Amino acid sequence: MNLDKHVAGRQTSYGLYDKGGRRMRVKNMNPQKIPQNVLEDIRVKTKLAALWASFMFLYIYVDYFHLLMPNSLKDILAGKVFVFDITQVFLLVGLASVTIPALMISLSVVLSAEVNRWTNIIVATVYIPFTLFNLAGEAWMHMVFGAVVEVVLLLLIIGYAWKWPRIGRI
Repeated sequence: MNLDKHVAGRQTSYGLYDKGGRRMRVKNMNPQKIPQNVLEDIRVKTKLAALWASFMFLYIYVDYFHLLMPNSLKDILAGKVFVFDITQVFLLVGLASVTIPALMISLSVVLSAEVNRWTNIIVATVYIPFTLFNLAGEAWMHMVFGAVVEVVLLLLIIGYAWKWPRIGRI
């Protein structure tokens, strides 16, 4: 019996599974037998997830360092951030703005190639002006530096997603 075709149940492009749906361990699996498009998809997905993780660290730390700027805490205690009142809606929007790129780390790994490609392109494109908007008002050097690096990361995400190989896909 050829393990590459059937093992007690089924084979997916990512591994072998028994009839109970449990992943089976296969020793000395020959990577040459894994289709090239699967390997390339894994490479691109890993790059995208790493770029989103890097983006998230910067995104959070720039906001965190903003708290150390003079009068930031005083304004927050007075119920203001920039020109916005701190309300439940403001906090919900703020959480949503962090949740989307945080989810992109996972989604970049689990979505199918075609859906993944367009999701990354669209979300990264939307976040570029959003990132630059954060420079409105008083922009310190750490904020400008963070925004520049964030935009570069978003452009890399768009580039990798755009050039995602379409081996075996037409």
